Amino acid sequence: MKAEPHRPRWKTLLAFGIIYFVWGSTFYAIRVGVSEIPPFLFAAIRFLAAGSLVGGWALVRKEKSPNGRQWASVLVLAFLIFVVDYGLLFWAEQFVPSGIAAVMLATIPAFMALSEIVVLRTQKLTARLTLALLSGFAGVAVLMSRSIDLGSLGKLGGAPIDTAGAVGLIIGALSWSVASALARKLPLPSSKVMSSGAQMFAGGAMLALVAAARGEFRGFHPLDVSNAAWIASLYLIFAGSIVGFTAYVWLLHHESPTKVGTYAYVNPVVAVILGFFFGGEPLGARTLLGGLFVLASVVTITTTKPKKRVPLLQAEDPP
Repeated sequence: MKAEPHRPRWKTLLAFGIIYFVWGSTFYAIRVGVSEIPPFLFAAIRFLAAGSLVGGWALVRKEKSPNGRQWASVLVLAFLIFVVDYGLLFWAEQFVPSGIAAVMLATIPAFMALSEIVVLRTQKLTARLTLALLSGFAGVAVLMSRSIDLGSLGKLGGAPIDTAGAVGLIIGALSWSVASALARKLPLPSSKVMSSGAQMFAGGAMLALVAAARGEFRGFHPLDVSNAAWIASLYLIFAGSIVGFTAYVWLLHHESPTKVGTYAYVNPVVAVILGFFFGGEPLGARTLLGGLFVLASVVTITTTKPKKRVPLLQAEDPP
């Protein structure tokens, strides 16, 4: 058997650092951008630009373009991932702190586990998974609850998150989990670069239509937007979508999916810390307790081996 060529350890550490910290920081960048740019328009700018660059790179490398059936799959996944999940994330961050938004979306593995149990049947509902699912949903309940009595310790402090924003984030997490299940069955381009670029571009185009339908283009003047918001947009396009995606794909070819999947429980921690120090977002007992429940769920689920091997998700895209 041919030995795998040696690769410098610094490359692996750099790639993990990117998907840990760059992806974790995108939630704060979104918060900065939506404070000045309408949310669906802001999301459309990010993914139209990133999709054009990634797709263009794939074409320059002479990757095969999607055929008719593959384009149909791309459109379905683009709607679920970019319009529903990302669109609602950008919209919700107008009302929900970026760190808590990241914690809420960390429930995606819980919803994916449910889809694997019910739809794909690649998991069994074991006691371990049951506890993990209950932990994740308990975390969401803590973040959304109006009042929690801890007995002799008193009531849990801190205001609950905005209900509409929380519901939007849960719908987004559900939509991502549905897309994850579908991506394992739908015909997609064999090239992950081409597939991702096509999905981002299609998603960006649909987000632009949603923005137009919501009237977000009316009254929007790019020259009135601050440098900070435009820098946040560039950061999301290049660091979040392109650099992050490149690091992610590289890691998938050199490390186990379990190790790569650890970004799911590092990103929320990074997002909460950045939101606290740079965005002045509250970090009270409610956020800490809810976050711990969710992270315990994510760690348990992502380290649980499936009943049988399934293909890796082809619809992955950076946060």
